[in-house]
Amino acid sequence: MTRFALLSVSDKTGLVEFATALVRQHGYTLLSTGGTARLLAEKGLPVTEVSQHTGFPEMMEGRVKTLHPKIHGGLLCRRDKPDHLAAAQQHGIDLIDLVVVNLYPFEQTVAKPHVEFEEAIENIDIGGPSMLRSAAKNHESVTVVCDPSDYSAVLAAMANPAELGALRRKLALKVFQRTGSYDTAIAAYLEKQMEAPDLAALSGFPEKISLSYKKAQVLRYGENPHQQAALYGTFHEHFEQLQGKELSFNNILDITSATYLIGEFEKPTVAILKHTNPCGVASADTLEAAWEKAYATDRQAPFGGIIIVNHTLGEGLARTIAEIFTEVIIAPRFTDEARAVFAKKKNLRLMVAKSGIGADSLQEIRSVIGGVLVQDRNKTLGNRADFKVVTKRQPTPEEWDAMLFGWKVCKHVKSNAIVYVRGEQTLGLGAGQMARVDSSRIAVWKAGEAGLELKGSVVASEALFPFADGLIAAAQAGATCAIQPGGSVRDNEVIQAADERGMAMVFTGIRHFKH
Repeated sequence: MTRFALLSVSDKTGLVEFATALVRQHGYTLLSTGGTARLLAEKGLPVTEVSQHTGFPEMMEGRVKTLHPKIHGGLLCRRDKPDHLAAAQQHGIDLIDLVVVNLYPFEQTVAKPHVEFEEAIENIDIGGPSMLRSAAKNHESVTVVCDPSDYSAVLAAMANPAELGALRRKLALKVFQRTGSYDTAIAAYLEKQMEAPDLAALSGFPEKISLSYKKAQVLRYGENPHQQAALYGTFHEHFEQLQGKELSFNNILDITSATYLIGEFEKPTVAILKHTNPCGVASADTLEAAWEKAYATDRQAPFGGIIIVNHTLGEGLARTIAEIFTEVIIAPRFTDEARAVFAKKKNLRLMVAKSGIGADSLQEIRSVIGGVLVQDRNKTLGNRADFKVVTKRQPTPEEWDAMLFGWKVCKHVKSNAIVYVRGEQTLGLGAGQMARVDSSRIAVWKAGEAGLELKGSVVASEALFPFADGLIAAAQAGATCAIQPGGSVRDNEVIQAADERGMAMVFTGIRHFKH
């Protein structure tokens, strides 16, 4: 009895070697289409075109070629059912025991800049997913391969048939994962192309979402050693690891937070983070000067933290940073001399942001009980033209500059967030407290621990002061100006407290909660 294998692939990696083994070691008869058939024939392998096998020509520019009962009947026929076998014999349908298909490169096509809509549509595979799904449904009898990396496993199982059943089920699962992600990519592309009048009503959020990410890395553990974890998606397409230990779950969270934060700044800037919160941020004319000011904010928290810079990191700063223990350092570039300095610290993870600093994710997804929350990423700082001075005293130009710097930083501090700033340097940060006044007290205490003077500083609050106590605490610490969203029912009390203390205060009208 003839054993048929149907091969039709876009990615031809390893195909010839695999097909050769099928023919010469396992006695398969090859069916194929188009470029795959031509390649196999050129390599001297006996191959039958699908159109010859079905007796039906390819048509409509190749859109219709494998959508035929002789193909899908050969895949879906259950070998354990006599009526299935009788129907196949009656209609001249040969059974197909092996299918090797990978799909038109839709994702790669739409990722190209300025791709035309028609080209994208023509790269939607129809016959490929249909054959894969038919074969996967009947995986008790049919081996289905959608990934060239599985060729060796298939050949090994053929040599040891006892292993074939378990492998077939694994390969069938892989097929449905692949076709699911393929359909998701197509749906996502078409959503972006919509120009219907109701698009505004959708607000970028479709009625249904399907999340499909390929496993990129199994992590040593999650947030804690007793939790298992893995990384999915394209994180490694955005960052290149130059050296150091494997990234941890917490490292990846910190790198993400650090990259979003540093993307707010254009001047040479250094940010030091711990547990996704900034503990020191500064801008200056050089990275070396920015480092001195950022590190001065808190000389304890950076131990085991994350450092990110937005300009090329050179040898001088590398030598300075190398004096403290750091988990991860991120930069758009490292000089060769800097890399040589860091190379002495074998466990230190050096990360290059491949596409430059300032990741541009459009939406954020967080898991909750029974589902996920999806929101637009908080990319705006608000419009300075809309900011309102609500006190009797106007801020000085220096206070304005400091306020805008602090406003950028506090947006990336966990709520409740209070940030004290002078110039383009953080002086004290309070994060994650249940009462805003407590965040203020912590920030004052941290500044005192660092020996930094708060007299004449600016205080930034990512959300409104619900009571005057937070502002009063800032004034007592030495702050002369405050920036906050406003919007409390007690705004008048807060404004009065500022006026009584000669403070200037600005309402932005926009909030930056970060949970």
